[in-house]
Amino acid sequence: ILSQVKHPNLVQLEGFCVEGRDLLLVYEYVCNGTLEEHIHGHSKQLKWEKRLNIACEIANALEYLHFAVSPPIYHRDVKTSNILLDEELCAKVADFGLSRLVPMEATHVSTGPQGTPGYVDPEYHQCYQVTDKSDVFSFGVVLLELITGRQAIDKSRPRKEQFLVEWALPYLSDKRKLLHIMDLRLDGMYSVTGAQKVANVTK
Repeated sequence: ILSQVKHPNLVQLEGFCVEGRDLLLVYEYVCNGTLEEHIHGHSKQLKWEKRLNIACEIANALEYLHFAVSPPIYHRDVKTSNILLDEELCAKVADFGLSRLVPMEATHVSTGPQGTPGYVDPEYHQCYQVTDKSDVFSFGVVLLELITGRQAIDKSRPRKEQFLVEWALPYLSDKRKLLHIMDLRLDGMYSVTGAQKVANVTK
């Protein structure tokens, strides 16, 4: 199935090897590391326009998995460390280790909660039902990281600021408040209107 999934914003499976109970998957090489490294490291390559492009590329990849593939695939672990950047800093969603195929005509997949804390859809955690909205929630967290430059969970911060979603939510509806949580490394070089549109998507 993975060998048939082909999209410019998904890491391509090149081949595999099976020997006994051992399985080796070989993916294309993506040279520029993870989105997590660029947002939370010392990189200054991710200007505002590039961040918007990356957000659109991730959205395109998820749309493909949810609606263009038959049967659909829910990724279940969308996060910045699972998004690789190529030589042009274009996004490629990677790591399908937790992914699930969705039976045709099904609206969800029932499974115990898995994924990375800070990115897991609260409804999935409560109901044990994965839907396409589970990936969309995780995508929203990635958008918040692109806006704020903060990690999904940061235990080094005061208790009320440790979880990015809870901390950022009160700032998202007001354009003036939103300016207080924008990533300082952007040096103010962004469209306030554009930032508000991205913030509206995360809500």
